[in-house]
Amino acid sequence: MSRKRTGILAAPYTVWMTIFVIVPLFIVAYYGFTTSDGQFTLDNVKSITEPIHLKALWTSIRLSVICTVLCFIMALPLALVIRNLHIKSSGFIIFIFILPMWMNFLLRTIAWQSLLEKTGVLNAVLGFFGLPAQNMINTEGAIVLGMVYNYLPFMVLPIYNSLAKISQDTLDAAKDLGAGWWQTMRRITLPLILPGIVSGGTMVFVPALTTFVLSDLLGGAKIQLIGNVIEQSFTTANDWNLGAGLSLVLMVLVIASMALMSKYDKSGEGAGIW
Repeated sequence: MSRKRTGILAAPYTVWMTIFVIVPLFIVAYYGFTTSDGQFTLDNVKSITEPIHLKALWTSIRLSVICTVLCFIMALPLALVIRNLHIKSSGFIIFIFILPMWMNFLLRTIAWQSLLEKTGVLNAVLGFFGLPAQNMINTEGAIVLGMVYNYLPFMVLPIYNSLAKISQDTLDAAKDLGAGWWQTMRRITLPLILPGIVSGGTMVFVPALTTFVLSDLLGGAKIQLIGNVIEQSFTTANDWNLGAGLSLVLMVLVIASMALMSKYDKSGEGAGIW
């Protein structure tokens, strides 16, 4: 295929990326580095150092890391079980696992809100057995629960895809050479699936770091994440300059975390941590 024809076929994608990605980024950058009257300033970006913004950012990072770790702990055994099943059975289980993702993200979160609230289903079950009601809604635990529920498939699928690429002969050879289950897992399986772990970790950590809907619905007004601060700057306070400045800081953090994970994976190939 000629270069000219390739350029023509790529034109719709180029136009799409320009209108919906590059132009919005320039708009955010413009508002982030200017005042309300159009004067250049760094105050919007520096506002991340304010205590209220630092607290929201630290809470977002902390909960995102917890969510990513929990997703990995849950995803690895599940991916191992699915891999060991028959091909047709594993495909069906994966289909069942991702089926809830076909439902709207907001509806799934509202469903958890109904389950966790003081008069919700879980407290009703506890009351039926004579147990005291628990304050589960509007807590950090509720936010992490919502994150794990919504983002767990993004960790399972990359890990499962990496596991599926490992030849059974490789695992059988390790067993024949006297390696136990843990040795095989530590020295062969985990290094080989590290790209999947890195990919899954990135796909979980990034949306968890930038979320604001989960904290709004499951955390109420008590817990502010950096996504909530940015969203409120645009909608409630109508301060686009501040919201854009904080968005730029968050975007840099997201890009840095993705670059760090990618670089680590390429340099270590999974062996460095062992």
